[in-house]
Amino acid sequence: MGALEEAYLAAAACACQEEEESDDLGLLAGDAAAAGDAIEPAVRALLLGLGEDDRREGLRRTPKRVAKAFRDGTRGYRQKVKDIVQGALFPEVGVDKRTGSAGGTGGQVVVRDIELFSYCESCLLPFSIQCHVGYVPSGGRVVGLSKLSRVSDVFAKRLQNPQRLANEVCGALHASIQPAGAAVALQCWHIPLPENLECKALQGWIRTSHSSRSGVFEGDSSTFWSDFLALLKLRGIDMEAEDHSVSIPWCPLRSHEAPLSNGLCKKSSTNGMVSAVTSMLLSLGEDPLRKELLGTPQRYVQWLMKFRACNLLDVKLNGFTLSNVSLYERPGGGTTDHGAIRSELHLPFCAQCEHHLLPFYGIVHIGYFDNGSGEGIDRSHFQALVHFYGCKLQVQERMTRQIAEAVYSVSHSGAMVVVEANHICMISRG
Repeated sequence: MGALEEAYLAAAACACQEEEESDDLGLLAGDAAAAGDAIEPAVRALLLGLGEDDRREGLRRTPKRVAKAFRDGTRGYRQKVKDIVQGALFPEVGVDKRTGSAGGTGGQVVVRDIELFSYCESCLLPFSIQCHVGYVPSGGRVVGLSKLSRVSDVFAKRLQNPQRLANEVCGALHASIQPAGAAVALQCWHIPLPENLECKALQGWIRTSHSSRSGVFEGDSSTFWSDFLALLKLRGIDMEAEDHSVSIPWCPLRSHEAPLSNGLCKKSSTNGMVSAVTSMLLSLGEDPLRKELLGTPQRYVQWLMKFRACNLLDVKLNGFTLSNVSLYERPGGGTTDHGAIRSELHLPFCAQCEHHLLPFYGIVHIGYFDNGSGEGIDRSHFQALVHFYGCKLQVQERMTRQIAEAVYSVSHSGAMVVVEANHICMISRG
């Protein structure tokens, strides 16, 4: 790309590539393997519905990767809390036959900042969770601290909504360790529609807070609940100020009208894709007719259709004409008179990883030499360009190169593109 042709690869390495042999690790025998067999053809049907060739490089192993991700993300259906807690209850040190105000020494145990990911039951997209758990020991027994995060993860690894997740974790802890009371507070972030994403990580995401409590934590006058909230405030977490659970719609795709049937709606070009998603739910052991899942296949297909393949050649976008330009093609002659270098920074984007069918998002920085006219390219043109190449099945490296080629086709003097991205396919697995 002219003077800066060596710089176009200044993009973060994509974390999606997996070792070929790792795709088959950790598979459960029997039911899980059968579920994977049913999910893979469904994913191929989705790829075909998006206008993609599932045999092309980059997509050949996508059905296997997606099946593995869904199995891992819903493994909580195959786990039991009692298997985790059993054998992890210990005598409360320092009790010495004395009891405090709650049956133990009087204090509460709190574990903050448990990082979790779950699948939204309304759209099948992962959402981020920061979980805080507390309980007051009873009967002179405490549970190993790691078990609090493991119990939380059992319920996070299911199709969920935030409030039910808080209720299930709280109820399971109360039933399994039988404390004087349990409290769970969640801070949750759901990715917005691609057009509503902003530059910084989690900025523009839909954020809600939810809580659930039992025993001595119940009641507005509970001192234990007040102490729990105070301990969270020490880390800058103000649950009272952040309680948006009622005022803010949780899933952005919920506002999209979806028929209350899964795969049985009137004839549509996406009916085959909806039926494929319904079969995926069945393979995961879910009931597609469960009230909370009605319309979920349609919403997931609506999300995928935002990244449908289209012709990359000769597309006009706000003054850009994109054509098949070589990175190393130089305008006539061997020398170029470079003008001033210009830049446009922090252009947000949201793309869909072609390896796992999960979003990756971030910002694009563009630098280029003007063509000597002294007039720069308007920022809106660059944003339209980034949106065009982002809204499809992509990998970060290819998107970086495509944007660089398009900018160079206009400037003909040199261009540099840097893409910073967060990959949910990596983050959601820790």
